[in-house]
Amino acid sequence: MSDNTEKVNRMWEEFTATRNLETRNLLVMQYVHLVKSIVLRLVPTYRKYVDFDDLMSCGLIGLMNAIERFDIGKEVKFETYAQMRIKGEIIDQIRKQDWAPISLRQKIKKIEEGFEALELRNGRAATESEVAEYVSMSAEDVKRTLDESHTFNLVCLDEILVDRVKSEELLASSEGSPEESLENAEMKEVLAKYVDALPERERLVVSMYYTDELTLKEIGQVLGVTESRVSQIHSKALMTLRTKMKQAFYT
Repeated sequence: MSDNTEKVNRMWEEFTATRNLETRNLLVMQYVHLVKSIVLRLVPTYRKYVDFDDLMSCGLIGLMNAIERFDIGKEVKFETYAQMRIKGEIIDQIRKQDWAPISLRQKIKKIEEGFEALELRNGRAATESEVAEYVSMSAEDVKRTLDESHTFNLVCLDEILVDRVKSEELLASSEGSPEESLENAEMKEVLAKYVDALPERERLVVSMYYTDELTLKEIGQVLGVTESRVSQIHSKALMTLRTKMKQAFYT
């Protein structure tokens, strides 16, 4: 065990025993990198819609709440538990700002319905050009809308996952029932199935973003495309996953 791990463990033991504010703040400093990482990945190119400092503040609130509520006696990594609470606070903040104008929401809905209808008709994922023709928009307008809707799709998918299953929250508390744990496993299995069914490039982008935790810019460097193009590919994948998850759990 490293010296830093021992030091952090002592902090947790002290905070659990005393609920000391100073110790809590030391723990916040220890894990603040989680907040920055989530904010940078959640809103990589959309600071014109959401304020970076505001989201950092919300994330810090989520981190402090996680520290206050975490039970060191449970066999759960704090980082896993904290990420759910941090992201939940950030999602709430973005949702409250309601940044997407009505015109953009209408375009998103139109394109989303186009992808869904063409996949149902053709038995495969539709291309952006096919959807553009189907919904009477230019291919460039479809790509631009996907780019502009990236944060919207991220937040909407996360809302479904956070609202439907708070697996880390349940594991870290005494409230999780066997039935809820089974539901968590089911949700993850269904999501994995839908990810596997994505076109290869979309599946690769999703894997690099969520599994490898790369930013859109870093993914673009790996694939040799622009950050904006990665945003479009990712947004299309998110749109598909959001539609399928809603159909699976809310219909």
